[in-house]
Amino acid sequence: MDFSRKDFIKKTTFASLTGLVFAKENKFSKLSKPYSNKIKPNALKSGDTLGLVAPGSPIYEKSVFDKMLADLENLGFNLKLGEFVREQRGYLAGTDHQRAEDLHNMFQDPEVDGIMCIRGGWGCNRILPLLDFEIIHENPKVFCGFSDITSLHMAFYEKSDLLIFHGPVGKSTWNSFTKKAFRSVLENGETPSFEIPNGQGDGFIISSGKTEGILLGGNLSVLVSMIGSDYLPSFEGAILFLEDVGESVYRVDRMLTQLKLAGILDEISGFVFGKCTDCNAGNNSLSLKEVFDDHIKPLNIPAFYGAMISHEDNNITLPVGQKAIIDATRKVIKMTQPAVTEA
Repeated sequence: MDFSRKDFIKKTTFASLTGLVFAKENKFSKLSKPYSNKIKPNALKSGDTLGLVAPGSPIYEKSVFDKMLADLENLGFNLKLGEFVREQRGYLAGTDHQRAEDLHNMFQDPEVDGIMCIRGGWGCNRILPLLDFEIIHENPKVFCGFSDITSLHMAFYEKSDLLIFHGPVGKSTWNSFTKKAFRSVLENGETPSFEIPNGQGDGFIISSGKTEGILLGGNLSVLVSMIGSDYLPSFEGAILFLEDVGESVYRVDRMLTQLKLAGILDEISGFVFGKCTDCNAGNNSLSLKEVFDDHIKPLNIPAFYGAMISHEDNNITLPVGQKAIIDATRKVIKMTQPAVTEA
């Protein structure tokens, strides 16, 4: 039987992770196998309770935290704070066990209708071996965030079969654009078409055409940090969407090369890069467009840059694991079915 290097890496990585998990016995150590059917959570509605968690980094300033609470209450939600959501341990929001415990508690709490991460930062990868994915599978809820939350999106989709949402975090700028997209997907159960508004950046076509596939992706830096682990789903036939912030163009080049060498780019049916905010080229550099032309254009799949997926103020909400259509010629992402169900 043929046995590829990729298969070897996956199997040996799984073995090492499994050994680590069972060697360190604790109440979070269960690592479940993927389920067969993906689960849509119930739609949110006014008056529902949002559970707030900090699975990565904390919000350091009290004024910023208080403004976030006011913004979310103005959206019409009641709020329930995780026990450790205000903790600070360097660049982490408490210990790994505390952050994992808050996630478990929010999914199991019958008073909580949806879960929102207060911010990204760093730390979600650290808690993956501590999570009981059966708890998440058995208590499906809207789970929303972006940036470092990409780790949890990928793991929840792969291990718990839950459709999750790449969208605002609690401290995001809740302007009319971001609120409209959030409510369209998570409250109204609509199937919006997301275009690049006039005057919103320098979007461009990498390769024209249309395609349909499962939306998978998130933050580029976080995604590549998971390569070789057992927490990434298959990208076969998927539309890969990405964004990043503060990365030099050569680093974007390096990370796309890593996706290529891992075989991921060869599996996808479409590609969307939102914004690479403050991704400077510098002297003697390729442009970002040239990097996409080198890595993405040869794939001969529909691909474009500039979607409203970013670390900037105006952001759409995308259901991770849901089918969508992209029209790279028009630079549009179109949902094909609701991503939530009626409660």
